[in-house]
Amino acid sequence: MYTNPYQYLSGRVEDRKLQKAGFKECLYDTGQVKLNYIVGPDKGPNLLLIPAQMGTWESYSKVLIPLSQQFKVYAIDIRGHGKSSWTPGDYSWAAIGEDMRSFIEGVIQNKVLISGNSSGGLVAIWCAANLSQYVIGIVVEDAPVFSAELPRFRDRDRFVYNGLKHLVDNIGDVNHRDLADYFSGLEMPVSENRIKKMPAWMIQLLSRQIKKFQAAHPNQPLEVGFPATLRLLLKSLSMFDPDFARAFVDGRFYQGLDHAQALRAITCPILLLHANWKRYEKYGLVGALDDQDAKHIMKLAPQTIYKKIPANHVIHAFKPHAYIEALLDFKKTIPLCSDSK
Repeated sequence: MYTNPYQYLSGRVEDRKLQKAGFKECLYDTGQVKLNYIVGPDKGPNLLLIPAQMGTWESYSKVLIPLSQQFKVYAIDIRGHGKSSWTPGDYSWAAIGEDMRSFIEGVIQNKVLISGNSSGGLVAIWCAANLSQYVIGIVVEDAPVFSAELPRFRDRDRFVYNGLKHLVDNIGDVNHRDLADYFSGLEMPVSENRIKKMPAWMIQLLSRQIKKFQAAHPNQPLEVGFPATLRLLLKSLSMFDPDFARAFVDGRFYQGLDHAQALRAITCPILLLHANWKRYEKYGLVGALDDQDAKHIMKLAPQTIYKKIPANHVIHAFKPHAYIEALLDFKKTIPLCSDSK
């Protein structure tokens, strides 16, 4: 196991507002990996937040304090992310699922509502299917259900797959890389014939800022870039093991989760939050799942509540109020919430 250079046990979060609200940052050693997480005060049932691939618990910064008024909130960095352990060569749904089993049994130690974004939503599905004795409900926040299974992920709806391959090709060597190169050649389609790309001059500017920061702060998470979304992306990228993405590209990752089989096995309530999506001939699906995928989820798991939120893929960051409202409404439908402390 490779020890993440950013891993440490601080006991306190750097954000003063979170400190004041009673949050603290901790490490939990499963015996296999060390998992970094943040936990708030005990004001209600347990809520576990699982971020998207490349993301850390910090992506939930806008919703942590409001949610902590009604939950005991945990937000975790899964292996290969943030300050948690990196495990090159050992990334799969099965491995991450067992991390979650250990975390729930060793840290939360009781029933829990889980909300996961993107790949974190697939982790939530794994937990609901395999840890039913603990999971009282899941929020699947724009997760790539069905679309992130082979061969569809690689062949038909290849936009996200190609994005992961781009990351591996451009910044996959952790010892010899410039994180600004992640943006070189990266395309975001906005219509069938129009794309957005970061200008070369901006990439060069970021490169200079990154090198300057790294020279002054070796082995520290990046703190460069503007606006805040770019700053957080670069920080998260600096703390992300690219072998996690490589495992999706070369096929190692998919062990342990059949999406349809898992959905059939789930008995707890499900809230499906669906963000914007498009499909283009050149790119395939630009988004996590389409309307047919959503209908398929509800067919396999009829207890699913569906809510469309016109937003970017990371709903909780771009539409935090809508995310909070949807989650709190969902909480009211779960009888066990009142008994889960």
